[in-house]
Order: sequence, then C-alpha cells, then structure tokens
Amino acid sequence: MQSINADRAPAAIGPYSQAVETGGWVFLSGQIPLRPDGTLVDGPPAEQAEQVLKNLEAVLEAAGLSKRDVVKTTIFLTDLSHFQAVNEVYGRFFGDHRPARSTVQVAALPRGAAVEIEAIAVRPR
Repeated sequence: MQSINADRAPAAIGPYSQAVETGGWVFLSGQIPLRPDGTLVDGPPAEQAEQVLKNLEAVLEAAGLSKRDVVKTTIFLTDLSHFQAVNEVYGRFFGDHRPARSTVQVAALPRGAAVEIEAIAVRPR
C-alpha cells in the first residue's frame, strides 16, 4: 500500500492519508471544503462543493490520475435540501463522465462543513 499526498490539497486533519493506492486502486479520503492553507470555505453548499472537488482533483493529479479515472464517489451532506445545488457543481466537474455514486445525509461533518466527498479511482491499464 502506498500513501499519496498532494501539496495543492489541504493536509489531512487526522491520522490518515489523503489517498492510498493498492493493486491499481486509489482510495481518496473524504475531502471537506478546506483550502490548501487549511482555511474553511464558509460559503453556500455549492461553493463548498467546488472547493471539495478541487481538492479531490489535486489528490488525483498527485496520484498521476484524472477525474476520468474515478469509478465511485460518495457525497455526504449535512442537509439533503442542498442536493440539487451540489449536484449541479458535481455534474459540471465530471462532465460526461458518470462514476457510480451514493449521496447520504449525515448529522455533522468536520469543521462545520456542509459537504464532504470521497472517491475511488482505478489506474488505467
């Protein structure tokens, strides 16, 4: 197992890696809307989702991958009424690429974030 760390994404806020790779699979830890300097984007959920996806893209790039290599995501929202706004940002980010996805409502997220997204990618053969 190999840890992956991206300078262009915020450092992990706990004892975990931004991503790990094993057997050609890359498992990206959930990202919340922290800027690379660790400050929180404290705006509406759509704005938070944009930062989250930038962070995921930075980790993917550090692994030598792109968003087109993502096969599964999970979106965590503190309020499902934000689903449509986050879904629009997510749709623009992935374009015509459509990874499998789950979206769930949670009671709370670290640092008071409204959105967290994790991803699984596979290294092309």
